[in-house]
Amino acid sequence: MAGFFNKLKDSLKGDSDGRQSQSTSDFRYPMDEPPAWAAAPEKSHKYGKFHEAPEDEYRAAEEYCERNPLQPPRLLPSYMVEQINGLGVKAWGLEIPNEPRFVGAVYNIQHDTKTPAVIRVQTSHKCRDYCLLSNLPIMAGYYDIPGKVGSYYEILIHKMDGIISVGTACRPYPTWRHAGWNRLSSGLHLDDFRKFFEDPDGGKDYTDALQSIRPGDTIGCGYEYRSGTLFYTYNGIRLPNAFTGIYLPRQNYDVFAAIGVEGVCDFEVNFGGELVKWQEGNEWQWKVEGIIGRLSGSDGIDEELPSYSQMQQPMF
Repeated sequence: MAGFFNKLKDSLKGDSDGRQSQSTSDFRYPMDEPPAWAAAPEKSHKYGKFHEAPEDEYRAAEEYCERNPLQPPRLLPSYMVEQINGLGVKAWGLEIPNEPRFVGAVYNIQHDTKTPAVIRVQTSHKCRDYCLLSNLPIMAGYYDIPGKVGSYYEILIHKMDGIISVGTACRPYPTWRHAGWNRLSSGLHLDDFRKFFEDPDGGKDYTDALQSIRPGDTIGCGYEYRSGTLFYTYNGIRLPNAFTGIYLPRQNYDVFAAIGVEGVCDFEVNFGGELVKWQEGNEWQWKVEGIIGRLSGSDGIDEELPSYSQMQQPMF
């Protein structure tokens, strides 16, 4: 009987060795590399979540952009350069609207007082969609920017019973349209927290980190020169990148801060005259005042071109 069990044991061992050998010899690693990871495409919404602009204003904006070609980068007049050299970042402000659809007030920095170096904007319930633009570019294509990483500004919200959009735009821009709705403009809309870039429809979802806006909240807008990345911050915390590869090559564009309003709004705009909530934004590499340096590829050009404030845009 012992002999029988020994033969059975040897037989089972042989079968096991055979199976092991066969499974090892037959295995082949796949020769093809796995596909590269790619983010799922972002969903574009056809309609706004809470707000839809009139169709005739959309058509008027499209026609406006067709009639008015994009402005190339411009030289700053000498008096503006002197003002920037004397005031630094406090030279930046918002252009004062003179169209009836804007009902409110813009209080730019008072340079001869000790009041905070921020711009105050207040609008009433009669204020229709309007996009406020900075008086100076926050990205100037004509000028070299050695040592600069990007540009950044913030708004501090005191009240929002209407709509505020925060972003950028190139001139000329149809100012009866919110930031992000038309040509070469970006915007984060604080009513539905969707992001827009040249998007006249419903925008795209941005981040779950933004769920509501309360008095005292701060929203920042930043742009990295090298990658063309535009991002936002919320109460000093950097949020995910909103757009990448825009406004490139940088030398081809003058880009302005763009803040859209509608209804009752009350907020402050800080171009760096006071400390910003996002700590990196307080470093020189991010301050807008350093963007006006030497001319890019200059061989000594003295010609003065029209100032940005001479641009008057007809309203719808």
